[in-house]
Amino acid sequence: MTEILPHSLHAMFAVLLALVLGTLVYLWKSRANPNADFLELKLRIRSWWWMVGLVFVALFLPLHYTLVFFAFLSFMALKEFLSIVPIRLADRRIVFWAYLSIPLNYYWLGSEWYGMYIIFIPVYMFLYLPMVAVLIGDTKGFIRSAGVIHWSLMLTVFCLSHMAYLLVLPSKNPDAGSLGMLLFLLIFTQLNDVCQYVSGKCFGKRKIVPKVSPNKTWEGFIGGGVTIVTLSYFIAPYLTPLTPLQGVVAGLIISLSGFIGDLVISSVKRDLQIKDTSQLIPGHGGILDRVDSLMFTAPLFFHYLYYLYY
Repeated sequence: MTEILPHSLHAMFAVLLALVLGTLVYLWKSRANPNADFLELKLRIRSWWWMVGLVFVALFLPLHYTLVFFAFLSFMALKEFLSIVPIRLADRRIVFWAYLSIPLNYYWLGSEWYGMYIIFIPVYMFLYLPMVAVLIGDTKGFIRSAGVIHWSLMLTVFCLSHMAYLLVLPSKNPDAGSLGMLLFLLIFTQLNDVCQYVSGKCFGKRKIVPKVSPNKTWEGFIGGGVTIVTLSYFIAPYLTPLTPLQGVVAGLIISLSGFIGDLVISSVKRDLQIKDTSQLIPGHGGILDRVDSLMFTAPLFFHYLYYLYY
């Protein structure tokens, strides 16, 4: 079982409390306005309960089972990505090797072989996948195929797996443990999305990139960023080895990169002319819709911590 230290346990309790409050707000609004349509809000809250429940159960399991959970999450995200992006029939063999790299990537991670982990997908798979494509012999669409498959592998497996690697790092905060670093990343990445959305709804006027995401505004971006940076100043030392000032930098990293990650997947959906990457999570869309920010915040936050303390 993963060791749950006091500060990490408090953070998990705070998440559950936020869900309870959100549920109560929904029940109050739905009863106060019986004619209003709150179906999407209902679906979102229900899905949040399921997602948080699954993650918390996985975190209470022995570490190797927790890593299997994150490996499965990467598999599902890669599968979803490749299901929305058109690929050639000849690419099935390349995709097979892309899927096979997932357990290997998490094996290097779980064995704490940082050197192999950090180059396996960015270097070895980057060179190996086009080699397989060459041996297939179909040159039509070769460049697009090589780029799409490796980029999807980088985003959904390599980038997301940095979340799991936080659990493997030696603890530098005796009251929160390694789990505290992962909880900080997960909570603040999702909170950043919520804060930017709320700030945009309340104050948003000036659009940032209307062709990509019409609802993104400077007011929402700044309001969310200020909130995250402020909270990071106080909470980072509680859950991570970071000092308050280092926590401010961590908040900036999460706020900026989370925003960009959201826009990148929005650009993918705009290009493909789809609203959601799938309908797997009611009210939220697909897995990629839910982890788009994490694909950018996880590696940047991880390497910031790694540079300072490991």
